Amino acid sequence: MAVPSLLRRSPTVSSLWSFSTQCFVRRTASLSLPTEPPPVPKKIPFSVTAHGVTRQDPYRWMRNTKDAAFLDHLHRENSYAQAFMSDTETLRRDLISEMKTRIPAEIVTPPERWGQWLYRQYIPRGKEYPLLSRRLENAETNWLSVLDWNQIAEQYGYVHVGVCRVSPDHNYLAYTVDPKGNERFLLQIKDLRSGCLVPRLEVDGVVSLAWALDGVSLFYTVVDEHQRPHRVVVTNVASDGGGDTVVFSESDSSFCVDITSTKDGKFVTINSNSRTSSEVYIVNAEKPLAGLRRARERVHGVQCFLEHRNGYFYILTNAPRDAASEWSGEGYYLARCLVEEIESSEWQVVVFFPDDDVVIEDMDMFSDYLVLFFSKKGSPMLCSIDMPMKANTKQVEDLNPWYFPLPADSCSVAPGSNHNFQSSVYRVVLSSPVIPDTIIDYDVSRRSFSIVHQEGRVTDDLDTSTPWYRADHSTDNNDRTTEGMPEWEELSDAYVCERQEVSSHDGVEVPLTILYSREAWKKSESPGMLIGYGAYGEALDKSWCTNRLSMLDRGWVIAFADVRGGGGGGDFSWHKSGTGSLKLNSVQDFIYCARYLMDKGYVHRHHLAAIGYSAGALLPAVAMNMHPSLFQAAILKVPFVDVLNTLSDSNLPLTLLDHEEFGNPNIQTDFRSILSYSPYDNIRRDVCYPSMLVTSSVGVWEGAKWVAKIRESTCHDCSRAVILKTNMSGGHFGEGGRYAQCEETAFDYAFLIKVMGYHNNR
Repeated sequence: MAVPSLLRRSPTVSSLWSFSTQCFVRRTASLSLPTEPPPVPKKIPFSVTAHGVTRQDPYRWMRNTKDAAFLDHLHRENSYAQAFMSDTETLRRDLISEMKTRIPAEIVTPPERWGQWLYRQYIPRGKEYPLLSRRLENAETNWLSVLDWNQIAEQYGYVHVGVCRVSPDHNYLAYTVDPKGNERFLLQIKDLRSGCLVPRLEVDGVVSLAWALDGVSLFYTVVDEHQRPHRVVVTNVASDGGGDTVVFSESDSSFCVDITSTKDGKFVTINSNSRTSSEVYIVNAEKPLAGLRRARERVHGVQCFLEHRNGYFYILTNAPRDAASEWSGEGYYLARCLVEEIESSEWQVVVFFPDDDVVIEDMDMFSDYLVLFFSKKGSPMLCSIDMPMKANTKQVEDLNPWYFPLPADSCSVAPGSNHNFQSSVYRVVLSSPVIPDTIIDYDVSRRSFSIVHQEGRVTDDLDTSTPWYRADHSTDNNDRTTEGMPEWEELSDAYVCERQEVSSHDGVEVPLTILYSREAWKKSESPGMLIGYGAYGEALDKSWCTNRLSMLDRGWVIAFADVRGGGGGGDFSWHKSGTGSLKLNSVQDFIYCARYLMDKGYVHRHHLAAIGYSAGALLPAVAMNMHPSLFQAAILKVPFVDVLNTLSDSNLPLTLLDHEEFGNPNIQTDFRSILSYSPYDNIRRDVCYPSMLVTSSVGVWEGAKWVAKIRESTCHDCSRAVILKTNMSGGHFGEGGRYAQCEETAFDYAFLIKVMGYHNNR
């Protein structure tokens, strides 16, 4: 089948962008290849016809991930990958050594007060994983282990803890663990008084948890055969069994069920969510078996999130504010109603931002104040509002908010645990590419803040929560700048972090964050990597990472493209404009960011790599099909590249949910749109493709199919520099410990250094 017109380069684009067409392998004369050819998997004829289009898929058999032939093929691919990388062993050892030297021998988080207890996480010397521990606040006792990730790793040979929930009376810990790396979680409950597990309560397929106020009634969600959380069960952990009760089931396969507790613990909320809509049910946490109340009937595109304080529900929603409003499906605001009026058709609007550049993203409720998370033109901001709120006040400025002082150009602000409903101190973690993770306590009552911890700062006392910086003065209520902030422990003297706006194919400005070393970077000569995601409205992670320093110090540029479809554009339309029939906007944004890096001299024109994770791997994969010579190398990690086949199979986990994000192939217009870009269906024949490292996990076949078809279809010489590395025991991304992650990252970096021809450069 011919390449769809949407993937052909137009004369205008081709005339503006000249790419080298010389074979990648020949262009890099020093590239060492294994003497043995790469594995060749078997082909079994298979065709599928939909909407009048017939496609051949001889590698469909790989979907049976338990097939002995498939497992043998993965082992042979791993052997080829190791042979390909055999000449990088010294380089990898150097990279691992560098990365490990940046990791403190012991890591401890500052304690957080919850009730009469102090909780903290601690990674002991030489250990891969943390321990959750606690001690009574006013007792001179040792820290007691609550949960040890290292013991779980020893038991299963692998560790991935999903959620942890301590009971309101602090007697039990409920948590979920994935023992096999297949993202199916097992519920375990630990009696914290005895330190023993409750044996009868090991339930398979559990996703989310919430406790009732009695401290023994536990709500949990279980998955169906497609891994969709669809049912809510309540159990009594102190009973001898037999009393588990199903309290809610979701029959619509496009919705998943999640449960949580309000911050004051008085209600459990059952949230049935699709990608774009939600419906909330409420359970009185004092009477866990008394039945449910529905907040409002679900409406397509409308989402609601509930909190409770003093007889009122506070609802963060994008529902129409009144019957006369023209609803766009965007623009979240805060409403409230009395508990007994939750089913009313009218809620009182209490907070909204009149500025279109400001978007409310989340809320956190406490006894004496409310914290709002919002963004202004893509930059994060937080403010607190004293409770109770003034009646009939809607614009946030009328509520005397305190805007939390933040450092300039902070890329991420994440809340701490903040379990204590009565606390006047709100904890957040700040991070950016040049600011190591910093824990800040904001004292809302005094409108002051303290920096209590920063990654990399050495302290002799692992048990201290004494801040190393405190602003005791009250900050100006209207001052949203960094005035009064300390000299941050940052690395901007050594490394540059720039935020640029790149004009995409349709004139839309795309945020591009660029990171490089002041000393090692060379204009128009340095190699670089471009990272993107662009799906589900998720913001691209640009937080601090010490491993990157190994590449920055070697002169590499690391850039992050906040393309449409993700969450980095500053409003909710940014996500929508990269979904469904508009998905190619995400790819074009990625391509234009790549060209910007070259045209402005940030990177060498032929020395740029592309990196994508999971759904984000679609960006470099489609870009390579459209412009095979744009990137010299690519890393696709657990890639979503067989898009059309995956979305067409309703039996696969969460496929129906993804129809809202990418489109439904059962609909002809959606089918045509997806077919126009689906990476696996648009690989170009007899064309030179970049060198590629594709990583996968056992039980995942898309990467293996992609590599097999790339090798079959494209330039024979270039395809020998395409390798598949499968983690035969880990989950979606491996979930390795802190040292194991160094080894994985070193492998990725060594691959890029080798195929880009910088093997001998420091």
